[in-house]
Amino acid sequence: MSLGIARALATEGAAVMLNGFGSAAEIEKLRAGLNGRYHAADMAKAAEVRRLVEHTIADLGRLDILVNNAVKAALHGMRQRGWGRIINIASAHGLVASANKAAYVATKHGLVGLTKVVALETAATGITCNAICPGWVLTPLVQKQIDDLSAREKISGDEAKRRLLAEKQPSGEFATPEQIGGLAVFLCSQAASQIRGASLSIDGGWTAQ
Repeated sequence: MSLGIARALATEGAAVMLNGFGSAAEIEKLRAGLNGRYHAADMAKAAEVRRLVEHTIADLGRLDILVNNAVKAALHGMRQRGWGRIINIASAHGLVASANKAAYVATKHGLVGLTKVVALETAATGITCNAICPGWVLTPLVQKQIDDLSAREKISGDEAKRRLLAEKQPSGEFATPEQIGGLAVFLCSQAASQIRGASLSIDGGWTAQ
C-alpha cells in the first residue's frame, strides 16, 4: 500500500524518500523506478527514525509529506515551515473490531487516536493529519491467506478469494494500492486543507455494515 502511495505522489512530481525492508536488488529496482531516494532506517529505533528525517531534509531540502512513519521526528520541521501533510495508514480494524485480532485492532485503533490528537494539535496551522483505513487489499500477506484457504478447503483460488472477501467486504472486490495512492494525493492537495483528523475508509463497504 505504501508503495502505491509513493508511486502516486511521484507521478504528481513529489520527490520521494523510501524506507522499508527487502532485498537490496528489489529495493534498488523500486527506487530507480520512482527516481527516488532510499534510507534503511529501522522504524523500531527512535534514533534511526530521527536520522531518516534528518537525512531526508539534507538530501531533498525539506520534508512536506509524511506517510505513516516517524510522526514525532517529522512534525518539528513542518511546524517551522507552517505546512505539512501527515497520512497514517491505519485499517478498517482501526474503526471496527474482529474476533481473535486483539493486538492488531488495538494498534490500529491507537493509530486512529493518534491521528486525531495530532490533527487537533496542528489545527491552527497549515499541517493536516489524517488516516486512510483500507479494508482487504491484495498484498502478499493476503495472497498467502487465500492460498492457505484454498489448500485447506480444497477449493480454487478464485473461490478462496470470494470467501475471504465475503466475510467482510460487501463489494466483493479488493481495494487497490492505486486507489489508496489516489486518496493520499488528494489529502496532500489544497482541496483537502480542511480535512483534519479524519479516518477515511477504502473498504468496499466493510465499515458501513
